[in-house]
Amino acid sequence: MNKELMEALNILEKEKEISKETLFEAIENSLLTACKNHFGKADNIKVEIDRDTCDFLCYAEKEVVETKEEVEDALLQIALEDAKQVSKKAKVGDVLNVEIKSKEFGRIATQNAKNVILQKIREEERSVIYNQYFEKEKDVVTGVVQRYVGRNISINLGKADAMLTESEMVKTESFKPTERIKVYILEVKNTPKGPRINVSRTHPELVKRLFEAEVTEIKDGTVEIMSIAREAGSRTKIAVWSNNPNVDAVGACVGMNGARVNAIVEELRGEKIDIVNWDENPGNLIQNALSPAKIVAVFADPDEKTAKVVVPDYQLSLAIGKEGQNARLAARLTGYKIDIKSETQAKDAPGFRYEDYMDMDEEYDEYDEYEEYDEEVEE
Repeated sequence: MNKELMEALNILEKEKEISKETLFEAIENSLLTACKNHFGKADNIKVEIDRDTCDFLCYAEKEVVETKEEVEDALLQIALEDAKQVSKKAKVGDVLNVEIKSKEFGRIATQNAKNVILQKIREEERSVIYNQYFEKEKDVVTGVVQRYVGRNISINLGKADAMLTESEMVKTESFKPTERIKVYILEVKNTPKGPRINVSRTHPELVKRLFEAEVTEIKDGTVEIMSIAREAGSRTKIAVWSNNPNVDAVGACVGMNGARVNAIVEELRGEKIDIVNWDENPGNLIQNALSPAKIVAVFADPDEKTAKVVVPDYQLSLAIGKEGQNARLAARLTGYKIDIKSETQAKDAPGFRYEDYMDMDEEYDEYDEYEEYDEEVEE
């Protein structure tokens, strides 16, 4: 029996990741519960389990009295005559450990002991799962789509199920059961029924974590993602910075022939991604953020967090983007409220002076290398 118990504990420890020490404590508590149910109390009862052999001993600490007539409580006291059978050295006044035979417990006491063990196993299992996924909070994991629950989706993450709510879904995405998808863990709550895991497909951090996993330079800290703006399912802009002058931040994220960024685009079901260089100068940053549009001039007010931008007439629609998306994402990326005007509109505006603007008439060398990629993204 002890060998079988040890094997069972080893299996539980391996499969459920519950430590054997916790299981031993659960067994000890269950035996104490059985004693209490059998005798009505268990204040003086002790349980010891050998961690190596699984041999257990259940005993009561009893005071030795002179005669059987003096025994007021059989659970607390033992006559000297009976004590001698346990220990020949026993004498009146000693406290003797008298073994209790667990086989004598009734069916109800045994059932209660079993329930105590099962309850502890369930609690520990929930605790292990909660701790495991709590450590992954604010991170990306891969899950398998199980079923639709109303308008929400239940996703299996391995040892636990997560809920992808309608508000955290990309409207253009649809999933089929057994499909594998990556999700961002928003929050892990501990509830009486087990951990409740909420995940997202729309959070900007999802894109950031995907880049961290795909781009080695971001993982090792050479390249940093300084800012990110996303309209889930449509377009994302990220601004990156390289701590090493010999490493091109944008090139590292794009990858050879766009391999790295294309892998992320595929995971996001075709969502367009613009990668631009971060710059401490707000004028340069805004110019980069409005990529792929070319900028003639820009004036940024760091105090008011506003910027006025002039673009060539033929670039106005590109700078603003479809339904204002490019300008809107650039504003989120930079933190500036951006006012975009064409050259014609700017010259006609009252009080317009070119000398107030930072000149952007250079050849835009920084865009030439990725112009082809940017055009593909715009399409």
